[in-house]
Amino acid sequence: MTTRNALAKIAEAYVNLVLAVGEHDPSYVDAYYGSPEQQQKVKDNVPSLGSILTKSRELIETLGNTSVPADEERRKKYLQKQLQALEAHTRQLQGERFSFDEEARLLYDAVPPKFTEERFISLLQELDTLFPGTATISERVESYRRNFIIPIDKLEKVFHIALEECRARTQKYIPLPSYEQFHLEFVREKSWSGYNWYKGNGESIIQINIDLPIFAERIVDLAAHEGYPGHHVYNILLEQECLRQRRWIEFSIYALYSPQSFIAEGAANYGIDVAFPDNERMIYERDVLFPICGFDPLEAERYSELQRISTQLNYAHNEAARNYLDGLWTTTQTQEWLVTYALMSPERALQRIHFFEQYRSYVINYNFGLDLVKRYCQNQIGDEKNFSKRWEVFRTLFSIPFVPSELVM
Repeated sequence: MTTRNALAKIAEAYVNLVLAVGEHDPSYVDAYYGSPEQQQKVKDNVPSLGSILTKSRELIETLGNTSVPADEERRKKYLQKQLQALEAHTRQLQGERFSFDEEARLLYDAVPPKFTEERFISLLQELDTLFPGTATISERVESYRRNFIIPIDKLEKVFHIALEECRARTQKYIPLPSYEQFHLEFVREKSWSGYNWYKGNGESIIQINIDLPIFAERIVDLAAHEGYPGHHVYNILLEQECLRQRRWIEFSIYALYSPQSFIAEGAANYGIDVAFPDNERMIYERDVLFPICGFDPLEAERYSELQRISTQLNYAHNEAARNYLDGLWTTTQTQEWLVTYALMSPERALQRIHFFEQYRSYVINYNFGLDLVKRYCQNQIGDEKNFSKRWEVFRTLFSIPFVPSELVM
């Protein structure tokens, strides 16, 4: 058997294992567009968690001893990291518990940084200047942001407009197949604010959670992150270039709790800035979206500055999740932290805690993932103003398998 065939056999076994774990944990398989017959075989004879664990360890050892051609080294490394994450998640399903940082390393190939309270206090001081008053900073910001709640009867219109704008900006640099499409749905009773369910063959279902009010900044955030050039485009390119062209079967499936999610979430967040560089986002929101929603365009610059600072506060979510999941903070303490340093309403903070409970250390993929992807791309680009080069480097992340530890270099 050639080394290429050996790697293909390991990849096929990996797909079977992901499908098998998905039978024990329904949230594990985020997308599958491979052979229905292969999926049914797994369903008809679901292996035990113990068997999955044994098989995953055997595959990790076999893969480590398999020599591959230079053009498949990246594929091998990707499979190694994905299998290691699968093995760790299987151990969790058996009842084993890791600390927040150890879980992040095992599942996402990344150890998130830790930040002290002082970092967040200094950022709040900037907001204190931007929004003077006697109430707490969180209360002042929340009061201001209430002026930018999207009317429920405008939601569908503005999201479709933003998605089409993001699609047009993306297509200037990344050719998309003529058959690609998305379907927009509004849902309730979810712990997340938005989700992309990729169905294969260029089709996505993009869901927006309307349990809580949706603020103005989420229009572009969700349209770019879930759609263009985010998850929808990411999945299209992986399907086209890794599964269809290279015939790498491991890209017929997406294991949620894996290093792939670190790249996917980080790149989807960075894609917002790629699509709307410099102050283009503020201008687009001011001139197009604000008038539709009935928001004051004169407030666009101050609102944009609020979002800039809020983005830097995103690591407060990691500290909340780490302390909560490691058993150091109660629900009340975690909620208070999120209200104070993540500028959340109490209701939104509780929703975030539910997210921690369901997805655990996955939270690092949004902020730490963004920072590593951004740093990697900027190192490759050199000149931040070279927007064409930025798109080129960004597209590369979507077309070939990267692992998070590569981005640290």
